[in-house]
This record gives sequence, C-alpha cells and structure tokens, in this order.
Amino acid sequence: MLYGILTAASALLLAAALAAAVRVPALRLGLVERRRARGVPLTGGVALVVATGAVAGAGAWAGGAPLGQDDGGRLLLAALGLAVLGLVADLRGPRGLPFRVRAAGVAVAAAVVVPYGELGFLLALPSILWIVLVVHAFKGLGRCDGVLGTVGVVTAFAAGACAAAEVMDGLAALLSVLAAALTGVLMHNWPPARVVIGECGALFAGFMVAGGVVLVQGAHDGAGLGVPFALTALVSADAVLVLVARRRAGRPLWRGAPDHLAHRLRLLGLTAQGAVLVLGAAALAAAAVGLSVHMLWMSPSAALWVAVVATAAVLGLLRVPVYGAGGTRRNGTAAGARRSGTKGAGRTAVRGTRGPGSRRAGGSGTRNARKAGAGAEDARRGDGAGSPRKAALRPVALPESRRPRQPRRPCPLPAPGGASAPAPGARTAPHT
Repeated sequence: MLYGILTAASALLLAAALAAAVRVPALRLGLVERRRARGVPLTGGVALVVATGAVAGAGAWAGGAPLGQDDGGRLLLAALGLAVLGLVADLRGPRGLPFRVRAAGVAVAAAVVVPYGELGFLLALPSILWIVLVVHAFKGLGRCDGVLGTVGVVTAFAAGACAAAEVMDGLAALLSVLAAALTGVLMHNWPPARVVIGECGALFAGFMVAGGVVLVQGAHDGAGLGVPFALTALVSADAVLVLVARRRAGRPLWRGAPDHLAHRLRLLGLTAQGAVLVLGAAALAAAAVGLSVHMLWMSPSAALWVAVVATAAVLGLLRVPVYGAGGTRRNGTAAGARRSGTKGAGRTAVRGTRGPGSRRAGGSGTRNARKAGAGAEDARRGDGAGSPRKAALRPVALPESRRPRQPRRPCPLPAPGGASAPAPGARTAPHT
C-alpha cells in the first residue's frame, strides 16, 4: 500500500512539473494547437509519457512492481511506440498522420499485446479491432479541454482495480501510475487549458487503458463482454455518436469536427467545466458497474443497463445540431462555400476602397471597385462580360464622419438696441 501511494504521488508531481516546464519551449518552437483563437502548447502528452515511463521503470528496477510477470512491460513498450507515432503527428501540425497509418500502427501494437493463449485466436481479432476503436475514441476526447484527462483517470483506476483483483500486481501498478500522471497533466489541461495532451498522449493513454482491460479480461476466467464495455462505456458511446452523426450528414468519418459529447453538451448550455464534470460522473458510474460485475458484486446483466443508458444518450444527443444549416452534405457544403466565397470577394473589393487612400484616389478608385464588384457578381451568376443581365452596383454611401464638410456661413450679430447687424459689404446710411 505504501509503495503504491509513493509511486502514484511521484507520477503526479513529476507529470505536473514536466507539463509546466515544457510549456514555454513549445510556445517558442510553435508547437501549439489553435483553440479559442489562441495557441495552446501540444506538449502535455510528452510530459505524460515521460512521467509514466520514468516512474514505472524506476519501480520495476527497484523490484517493487515487476512489470514483466504479467505482460505489463510489453504493454508499456508498445504504448511508448505509439507515443512516438503520435509525437510525429503533433510535429506535422494540422496535417497530422493519415488515418490508415495511425490505425495500422495501433493494430500492430495491439497484436503484440493481446494474450492469445488466454483468449484464443477466435477472440484475438475482435480484441485487436476493439483496441483500435477505443484508442481512436480517446483521441477524439482530446479535442476538448479536460475531457481526456478526466475520463482517462477514472477508467485507468477502474482497470487497475480489476487487475489488482486478479493479482496482476505489475499491471495494477502500471495503470495506477498512468492515472496519477494523467491527474498531474490534468492540472494544466483543465479548461481553459494551458497545455494540450495532443495525439502523443492520447494514443499512449488510450492504448494503455484498452490493452490493460484486454489483459485483465484474458486473466479472468469465465468473464463476459460486459466488463470491458462497462469500463469504457463513455468512450465507446462518444465514438459511436461521432461515427453515426458523420455518416448521416455525409461527412468524412475520420476528419475531425466539433461533434463529440462535450461539444454537444456545450451547445445545450453547459459550461466547459460543467461538461467535463458531467462526462466524468458518467464515466465513473459506468466504470463502477464494470468493476462491480468483475468483482461479482453485481450480476452480468447490470452491464446491459449501461448499454441501454448509453444508447439513449446517443440517440438524444444526435438531435443536437452541430454541423449548421446547409452544411450537412458534402455537395451542399462545397456549393455554399463557393457562393459565400464569391460574394465575399465582391464585398471585399467594394469595401477595400474605404481606406484612407480612397480620398486621394478620387473617382478612379470607386470605378475600379465597382468594376471588380460587377465582375464578381457576373462570375457568381455565370454571365459573360457582355451579358444584358449585368446590373450596376449601388453607389456606396460614405459614413457621416467621412462626408465633406460644407463651409458654415457666419451668423450676423445683433446690433445694440435690438436691430440686426448689417451684412458684410452693405452700405449704411450716414448718421445725422
């Protein structure tokens, strides 16, 4: 017990310190992700990987938690390989890595970790596919501040408890170290985030959790599919929600968009912190059911209730519009973009003459702007240069502050005695 508390505290403090230390170099090197019109460093995943690997390796070297006796060391090495792959994707910027390359890397790592002797080749292939799905679902959760860290902490602790129940001390210690390191990074990733976990940390944490659940499932004799599903119910629900929504909208399945659980909760009126708390509570409830079923405190049918609630939540959140009007189909989106781009070009050409140089340019600048606006309007309608449908643009009305001022006439001053003063240059009768 004392060893577990010491390793968890070390991982938490080391991850928090590293996340703060690598923030400034990431800003100087431009390794950032644009969120809310500001750049956020992408080095939270590096801090997570280094802290988890260093503490787990030190514990294995000291002999406190031998990782090799229950495939914990193999899981850690495969996760480190995926972390390198994710770091390459972060360094590539918005382009990232193609989905096929990332999925192939996760599948190879999963094939190394899956226990074929306990599961058999019949269940090994579905387990590999399930790991690929869960890892990409964790990557999707990383698009919102604090969600990946919160859900990852809950799931890792629950999976570690299941591993401890199966007397898999090395795997239990490894998952507890991962949960503590996620907590340390979450201190900087809580909304509004100062550090983003990025694809490096998402692939690492997602694979550690999914691979650990599969290893525990293989060691638990007579276990059904309810425990793995309940432990990762929220992650699976987010993946299903995104895939179904994009399929219905005709959008690319693997292209990122603000359509995850947290985004939809924000559209329903929750704050960023409130959405994270709601998702964390849901993940905690589902993980508690999975742990109870694994410990035989509840019947396996309890996992069905988790599936029913997750299905109802997905069906309800599918009704929340996230793609906007006219942008639910590929063709409609492209046509709308072309129309809006053409109109924007015409308006920009006309408004571009309202700068300080327009006064000096005189009428020539206005005529050029009108010609550019007319050409953009003809291009949008598909008319030629000599088309009779060409319409002249309305003259641009200058604001009140830019209109030329008219000279003011001096007001005559009243003469003494109430008579008005004579106008300038008028002859006056001599006084007698």
